[in-house]
Amino acid sequence: ATAIREKAKAVFEKELAESKADLAALNKAVAALEKGMAGSFLQSRDVGTVRRLLGQNSDIIEADRQEVLSFLSGQQGAEYAPSSGEITGILKQLGDEMAADLEDAVKAEAAAKENYEELMAAKAKEVETLQAQIEDKSTRLGNIGVEVTEKINDIEDTKEALAADEKFLKELDEGCSTKTAEWEE
Repeated sequence: ATAIREKAKAVFEKELAESKADLAALNKAVAALEKGMAGSFLQSRDVGTVRRLLGQNSDIIEADRQEVLSFLSGQQGAEYAPSSGEITGILKQLGDEMAADLEDAVKAEAAAKENYEELMAAKAKEVETLQAQIEDKSTRLGNIGVEVTEKINDIEDTKEALAADEKFLKELDEGCSTKTAEWEE
């Protein structure tokens, strides 16, 4: 469970870093467009990130995607009027969706972490309970071993006493036979 959790955490952290970087690039794009600096934005490396995000996001209407991609490729160039805000709106919408997805991912990760911690606590308690059972059974096994040894010793003592009693009985029988023979003479 720990290895699976660590793997999931590593994947989450990688995706979180990528999502934050993508969101930052998108926010830079929106800020540049709102300031009327579309030309400088189009020359930055954030354009590639925004293009990639548009390609990956299936929630965007195809016409909007094509319009933004056309703008990013510089085909609208001077025709773009920041006051219309159409491209800015599309990018803001994409950013809002990404931020919501990021927030959901963070919540899901927190829930997964909590579930893992609860699982580990339950397993630790289970191990503790099983360890106590093992100790109890080991103690009982030790006590049974002592009892068995005592019973074996008792049996040996009883056999020795029986042998002594049988020897005494035989001597007594011989003694009685001898006395009987003496009295009969």
